[in-house]
Amino acid sequence: MKFSIGGSLKLAFRPWVEGIENIPAEGPAILASNHLSFSDSFFLPAVLDRKVTFIAKAEYFTSPGVKGKLTAAFFKGVGQLPVDRSGGRGAGEAAIKSGIDVLERGELFGIYPEGTRSPDGRLYRGKPGGLARVALATGAPVIPVAMIDTEKVQPPGKVVPKMIRPGIRIGKPLDFTRYQGMEGDRFILRSVTDEVMYEIMKLSGQEYVDIYATAAKRQIAEAAKAAEAKKKAEADQPGRAGRDGTDGEGKAGAGA
Repeated sequence: MKFSIGGSLKLAFRPWVEGIENIPAEGPAILASNHLSFSDSFFLPAVLDRKVTFIAKAEYFTSPGVKGKLTAAFFKGVGQLPVDRSGGRGAGEAAIKSGIDVLERGELFGIYPEGTRSPDGRLYRGKPGGLARVALATGAPVIPVAMIDTEKVQPPGKVVPKMIRPGIRIGKPLDFTRYQGMEGDRFILRSVTDEVMYEIMKLSGQEYVDIYATAAKRQIAEAAKAAEAKKKAEADQPGRAGRDGTDGEGKAGAGA
């Protein structure tokens, strides 16, 4: 199923690729990518000969009905791994263990260090828990990846994709074996993550924002809510009484 989906995507969208030679022909590796669109997890595997396993929300695999079964089959077919992310720290540990298991089998593991899709196309601060811990626990090389224009193919909230040609840039592998055994040091985890994010930024050309994407999403939502409240308040204001000498209905007030 992976090849049929990948072939269809390549035929329909013709994604361009740079740096494909940086993907090892065999052995474990971590593909650390920026995250612009829901479709990122489909375009990247589509251009590779090897299977890439990403972590996906367990709900994609457990939804009821025919649609739910089709969705589950689709995600399994493109190499998505279900992880229940509703349990806070426990969910994070499950995701890390899943990544380690994939790499110990000698396969490719895909991860988005930002933790969620970018809300505005910019590159946000990487979360150190997942990427760095998996890299240091396994010694697998980290390959930075930049998805280009995938947010234009399928913007958040849109179901029908646009026929726009996206791109993928794959950087040279990064070796962090010098830090193996130090995954309990938060400063090392931060350093590893920042180094990877810097390489992704160079590949993608995105503007870098030194806050987490989840925080940026909250700020955007709060700003939108405040703007809506202001708009509503202005619409609910009484007429122009007292502003221009009228009584709000365009008639001259007393004493005019």
